[in-house]
Amino acid sequence: MSHISSSLHTGRTSASYSRAQILLHWLIAALVVFQLIFGESIQDYGHVLRDGQVPDGLVWLMGNLHIWVGVAVLALTLLRLSLRVRLGAPQPPALARHLRLTMHATYVAFYVLLVAVPVTGLLAWYGGIHLAGEVHETLKPVFIVLIGLHVAAALYHRFVLKDDVMSRMSLFGR
Repeated sequence: MSHISSSLHTGRTSASYSRAQILLHWLIAALVVFQLIFGESIQDYGHVLRDGQVPDGLVWLMGNLHIWVGVAVLALTLLRLSLRVRLGAPQPPALARHLRLTMHATYVAFYVLLVAVPVTGLLAWYGGIHLAGEVHETLKPVFIVLIGLHVAAALYHRFVLKDDVMSRMSLFGR
């Protein structure tokens, strides 16, 4: 592992992430879930605008919310990455090598998606880059699968391994 990659995982001696890292994790998660549920609203907004019509209040609101929530996800993710580099992360749990590699790949994939999805959305919307829109759409199911794997891994730690990995990111005490 490179020095930066290594410090992303082992820079902390604490058993949990910092309060700011925990809050950012859950805030970004909530915003991503919002986007996954209401993300189709941007298509309605785009169709109305392309047809030269004036969007009604709800279409306008939901379309703009999708854009601005995406910008918020990007900004908060960049902040979270900067905290991760500066503060590091708790020591990873003692796991088999293949599980550690899977954990690392999942972290990297999440950060890539949390940056790439908003950037491609912005390029598609403001830049009119069709390919960016296609990539943006294609990444949605990838995001859903990754979230499912993340939740499954958390439950595996809790109920099979019976370790305290979930407490590292808990909002309710450490």
